[in-house]
Amino acid sequence: MKKLAMVLALVCAGMTSGFAQTEEELKAQMGPKKDSIAAIQGRVDAIQAKIDALPGWKFGAFGTIGGSISGFNNWFSQGTPNNSAGNIGFTVNGFANLKEEKFFWRNAANVNLQWVKFDDEDDPTDDDSFKEATDVFNISSLYGWKLSEKFAISALAEYRTTILDNFNDPGYLDVGVGGTWTPIPDLVVVIHPLNYNFVFSNEDAIFESSTGAKVVADYTKKLGKVNLKSNLSLFQSYESADLSNWTWINSLGYTLFGKIGVGFEFGLRSNKQEALNFALNGPNPDPTATFDNIDNDLQSYWLLGLNYAF
Repeated sequence: MKKLAMVLALVCAGMTSGFAQTEEELKAQMGPKKDSIAAIQGRVDAIQAKIDALPGWKFGAFGTIGGSISGFNNWFSQGTPNNSAGNIGFTVNGFANLKEEKFFWRNAANVNLQWVKFDDEDDPTDDDSFKEATDVFNISSLYGWKLSEKFAISALAEYRTTILDNFNDPGYLDVGVGGTWTPIPDLVVVIHPLNYNFVFSNEDAIFESSTGAKVVADYTKKLGKVNLKSNLSLFQSYESADLSNWTWINSLGYTLFGKIGVGFEFGLRSNKQEALNFALNGPNPDPTATFDNIDNDLQSYWLLGLNYAF
């Protein structure tokens, strides 16, 4: 029996050693393969860069879908033991760009819509419908005539509003001319010192159109499985700082399989006219609010969910 036990122990030790050696050998073989994959991907990216540089139309879009639903029944540890809740939202970032030897025409759209609901089943008077939570709609069109490969004289039209609630109230239309700088293919910087900011609203005493300078910086990049877009749009009024505004929207999508992955988007915004309108006409109106005494709090939103790309 002792001899049998020793034989079995030696066999097991040999098998363990064999498995360990085999694993090390396989890992050693894997290293060069990874280097080969990276080299191939580098050549593919280089070819794609040449394709992107070709003249003609280029189209693309990616976005994020997020949502959840929940239901509680006799969950007494919380204030509303019987309730159902849910939220759903989606974003779309699309572009249609024309590139030619002497000129370019860049068109882009950003849409972010979200709805939420909370139904207290013990309160028959509460609102159990879905309500608008995030409502963003931006479109822009930029035309440029090239003076060089990196600089062009340009004209821009940009429109921003909400579409689920209070459509075009307020709405903003910027129209202006100036220059566009493209230091790298993925970054576009627009500087238009001659710009008019049309503001559409029923509250004429608060919202006012004005002349000013328009600055836009847009970075759009696809790195393998990652789609990235960052857009800053700023209007600086020549008439009053109270009429200035800026919006910064950032979108990130990571593809896991096929065209589906994980996406994240967040936006920041500052607009003193909107802050005053909310103070005067919001759920808790303050009749003494003016441009001089309101807090122009930073506006923000974010969405995390499934990502899709086209």
